[in-house]
Amino acid sequence: MALFMVVLVLLFILALSVCTALLRWNELKFSKKGLPPGTMGWPIFGETTEFLKQGPNFMKNQRARYGSFFKSHILGCPTAVSMDPELNRYILMNEAKGLVPGYPQSMLDILGKCNIAAVHGSTHKQMRGALLALISPTMIKQQLLPKIDEFMRNFVSDWDNKIIDIQEKTKQMAFLSSLKQIASVESTSIAQEFMPEFFKLVLGTLSLPIDLPGTNYRRGLKARKIILTILKQLIEKRRGNQESHKDMLAYLMSKDDNNRYKLSDDEIIDQIITILYSGYETVSTTSMMAVKYLHDHPSILEELRKEHMALREKKRPEDPIEWNDLKPMKFTRAVIFETSRLATIVNGVLRKTTEEMELNGFVVPKGWRIYVYTREINYDPFIYPDPLAFNPWRWMLGISK
Repeated sequence: MALFMVVLVLLFILALSVCTALLRWNELKFSKKGLPPGTMGWPIFGETTEFLKQGPNFMKNQRARYGSFFKSHILGCPTAVSMDPELNRYILMNEAKGLVPGYPQSMLDILGKCNIAAVHGSTHKQMRGALLALISPTMIKQQLLPKIDEFMRNFVSDWDNKIIDIQEKTKQMAFLSSLKQIASVESTSIAQEFMPEFFKLVLGTLSLPIDLPGTNYRRGLKARKIILTILKQLIEKRRGNQESHKDMLAYLMSKDDNNRYKLSDDEIIDQIITILYSGYETVSTTSMMAVKYLHDHPSILEELRKEHMALREKKRPEDPIEWNDLKPMKFTRAVIFETSRLATIVNGVLRKTTEEMELNGFVVPKGWRIYVYTREINYDPFIYPDPLAFNPWRWMLGISK
């Protein structure tokens, strides 16, 4: 028994020594003179686990220790994090000078080589133009808004007198409403197979790019292959039957003069995945938080209901919300703005250096990411008095811009 305890203690000391040596080695690896202060964590993994688990608290703790510009190693890449509003503004205003979009490798691999985050230059301009054409004012008025109205009426029609898992329902809503915009007729038939694979894809993009069995990254890559098959079959079916459709996929596949951006099938598929991905987390989480905030603030819910009922009194029950109805809905917009501010789903943007740069007196090597962290500005009391309060009236009174 005594011998066993001695061996156990020795193994513990050995493991502790190895861990300490690995941490020290990784710090020395990134100890080039002039780098921002900070820690780099473990080899390969870096501080990804702490970053994903702690979220905003990780950033606050690092800023308290190292200031508003520090280094870390997250999502598989050495990263300089900027929480300085002035520096963030400078970076975003000078993006073309040694910086390109710097999304995690797992995201680039799983979303596809043709997605807008993975391309640069003229190709990026082409992809961006194709996406913007899908949300032009004409498309919003004639297609997007009517479909959203119809979808939401059907989606919530059976909620009466039921206990609703609002987190699960808002996830489904975000995915299914986007799928309806992309493939209006076929969305119902492909949703059951598509949706679980899409959720695996999303998890894969937020993981380390380690392709081993059982990892979220491996599951994400497999989910992408299944989704590719579904979408290729859908495109081939549409080409075969020659039926007319009015949705995003029809526009992307169109070869007439109305479509300035002629894309290959691979580009079309990656744009569809990008549309689904970019709207999923933001729409689902913001919608869920809106429900929570309105539940917690009955007076705000009542004011919002008054505005909507005043609008509905001018319509028949079956009449949809139209483009011209949106302008008078000032309090609704204020609620949306305040929910977006307080929930702050998007914490910042990632850029990648194409050359060594100097920022705030520190060196950022070529190939590093720069995390422009903008979350904290939404809680600045100088911009938003009582920043943790849910107060849509701040937008109505012009307290903040």
